[in-house]
Amino acid sequence: MIKPLTLLAAAALATGGLGFGTVSDTRFEAACLWAGEAHAQGSQVAAGGMAFTCGNDAAGPHWFRGGGAGASTVPNPGANSNPSGLFSAGARQPGTDYDDYCVGDQLISGVEDVFEAVPTSGGLLWKSAGSVSQWTFDPGVVQPKTSTRSTGLCHDGQLL
Repeated sequence: MIKPLTLLAAAALATGGLGFGTVSDTRFEAACLWAGEAHAQGSQVAAGGMAFTCGNDAAGPHWFRGGGAGASTVPNPGANSNPSGLFSAGARQPGTDYDDYCVGDQLISGVEDVFEAVPTSGGLLWKSAGSVSQWTFDPGVVQPKTSTRSTGLCHDGQLL
């Protein structure tokens, strides 16, 4: 009676029926996104005067920031919409009106910061990573100086 079960177990293992060693984790093979374009693992791009290399972390594809770089080699639309499906974690973009928020009745302008795509339980979001002075705008690209919104749109911390 034991022999048929042993043979069945051996056959299942031999064919991968139990899944041992047959599952690949595609998170670690996926390309990184930058402005909706896929870039292969190990590739490097330049944006805002910084170099970024496509790699992986525990959450999947991630842009790792390196040293300085020359002119941008990728489009930089700014942090003007939800980064999910457009950027991978670690990507940075200059802020836009999309990133405006309120503290009490005071408007905090998004154009004053650089934002980094960070993973959350529901995807990605832009999080302030520092002053926009960290970003080198390419020749011919005009940096927005102020938000098109006004403080009058803030009420008790809510942007109306």
